[in-house]
Amino acid sequence: MGGNVTFGWHPPDDRHLDKNYDWARITWKEDGGASNAMTPEMIITLIVMVAATVLFVTEWIRIDLVALLVLIALVVTGVLTIEEAVAGFSSTAVLSIGFLFVVGGAIFQTGLAAMASDRILRIAGTSETRLIIVLMIFVGTIGAFISSTGVVALMMPAVLNLASRSKIPVSRLLMPLAFAALLSGTMSLIATPPNIIASEALENAGYAPFDFFSFTPLGILLLVSGTAVMVLLGRRLLPERRSTQVIQRMETPAELFALYRLPENLLRLRVRKTSPLVGKTVADSRLRSDFNVNIVHIKRNNARSELFPGPWGNGRTTTLEPTPDTRLEQNDVLLVEGDLTDVTQAAAHWNLGVMSNLPPIKEGDVITHELGIAEVLLRPRSSLIGKTLTELRFGSRYNLTVLSIRRPGVEEALDLKTTPLKLGDILLVQGKWKDIFALKQLRHDFVVMGEPEALEMGAFTKPTHAPIALLIMVGMVVAIAFNIMSLTLASIVAAVAVVLTGCIDIEDAYESVNWSSLILIAGMMPLGTALVKVGLVETMANGIGQLLGAYGPMAVIAGLFLLTTVMTQIASNTAAALLIAPIALATAENLGISPHAVLMAVAVAASMAFLTPVASPVNALVMSAGNYRFLDFARAGAPMLLVAFIITMILLPILWPL
Repeated sequence: MGGNVTFGWHPPDDRHLDKNYDWARITWKEDGGASNAMTPEMIITLIVMVAATVLFVTEWIRIDLVALLVLIALVVTGVLTIEEAVAGFSSTAVLSIGFLFVVGGAIFQTGLAAMASDRILRIAGTSETRLIIVLMIFVGTIGAFISSTGVVALMMPAVLNLASRSKIPVSRLLMPLAFAALLSGTMSLIATPPNIIASEALENAGYAPFDFFSFTPLGILLLVSGTAVMVLLGRRLLPERRSTQVIQRMETPAELFALYRLPENLLRLRVRKTSPLVGKTVADSRLRSDFNVNIVHIKRNNARSELFPGPWGNGRTTTLEPTPDTRLEQNDVLLVEGDLTDVTQAAAHWNLGVMSNLPPIKEGDVITHELGIAEVLLRPRSSLIGKTLTELRFGSRYNLTVLSIRRPGVEEALDLKTTPLKLGDILLVQGKWKDIFALKQLRHDFVVMGEPEALEMGAFTKPTHAPIALLIMVGMVVAIAFNIMSLTLASIVAAVAVVLTGCIDIEDAYESVNWSSLILIAGMMPLGTALVKVGLVETMANGIGQLLGAYGPMAVIAGLFLLTTVMTQIASNTAAALLIAPIALATAENLGISPHAVLMAVAVAASMAFLTPVASPVNALVMSAGNYRFLDFARAGAPMLLVAFIITMILLPILWPL
């Protein structure tokens, strides 16, 4: 072709689109007029977008930091002014999502969600089929109002306990739980950030935003069909690995003792009279920091008797919890955990006696009425992620000793001193039961996977305020659904109300906000602004029209749905929505398609993160507890995605005529 090549609509008589467009008339256009060549601003913006996508996929840098780097790059290169770049921080979408986090935090803190989940699971009984149905419907419904990650973290301990009692492999239940949480994102406007992002994109372009229940008809069908897929195909798609060392249910402390082969990793050391540690504190010993050796507990003689010598010395003994300030005395016996080589080096350095001639270490040496062990799972927003136990000073911070780190897909033992923690890691901790139970209160960091009584103690701090939280949530939903208030105003009013009524403390309200998500959204919005400003959105929209427009509007919507789905498997659903929404809106306007239909397709596709464990924090959360493999998600998620795609393509033209 000669000259500059552009593409666009060519209606028979003029350049204006109307409802009688001819889909076959999308053609290449040649002219010798103004050039559509890439400008420097276009190239810069495209480089920034590609770089951001690569960083999202590789996770070399935290996603919220990537968003801020995008903002900085667009300002420094002159693509955007500083006012344009920071406009996202005052966006109604960012404000709405932030205040909704506070409302969700109140629902959790009052125990309202837990009460509902307990009653629902009692109804389900022990039948695997009925349990999957009830579990998915309940999670899909409650996820319309609170965070999907929060729902999974709330339900996991109960599901693990139920699997234990009903003898159902937990791997058969946790993936349906995760998929239902993902599908809950299609149930209401506030269910997930991509829905709010799509709605704001419509409003900013001059269209009516989505209503609270705009997503609900499609969401209900997707949830029902997804449940049917799990029930009908689950037995073939979901793994069942009873013969491996996979944890299939919630272990008792005694079972954890055997599972982690603790006797092989535990040794006894005696503090000799000539040891430099006599009179020193546990912190002074630097056993953990210098030798990677953990003191589980200390046995000490209280009274002396020459008549009844025992293996611990003479007289009665007591068991002490090793705190950093505990002073060691002569003849103290330290029960330590660590590699034999490390323990031997520590013993030689401090002149400690290795007591190898005593009876084997048994469960009762580690687990008592006061001391115990439990597994804790790191949550997606945990402040521990990316840090080592040494950097965290885990022992002094939580008064607990980490005996082991278990990571999905990693068979070899992880170094407790130098290994940075990752999402989905399971820590085997040992210490006083009260300190283990205290982790349950740290809802943003841990999911305690212990015995039922461990899950019930200290979980909720405002149980008497549950009815108030329920009334506030219902009032917010009614105000949004009947257009009494805008989404932003209703969420602000509800957030203030739960704080003023004592449903959540102001400190917990701030902690309940996922600041990383808010910064991601606010920081990535300028990229959308830049794409529009430099003309890339129009260029990409025209490209999609050129590629798919000749096949009809449904082909365009299907293409955008699949593009968003691919993006959400490798990056966050929020990032996918932020990148695709402006392109989808411009495509809809160029081709005369209903923008509501197109943006709903994008929002729904952003929730279809079924195919990989890294596609969503929900998947990462259940991967470790269910000990799934990477391909398990693709195997079970592919039919879910296919069915969701078909239903969306059928229902969208009915809900939003094209």
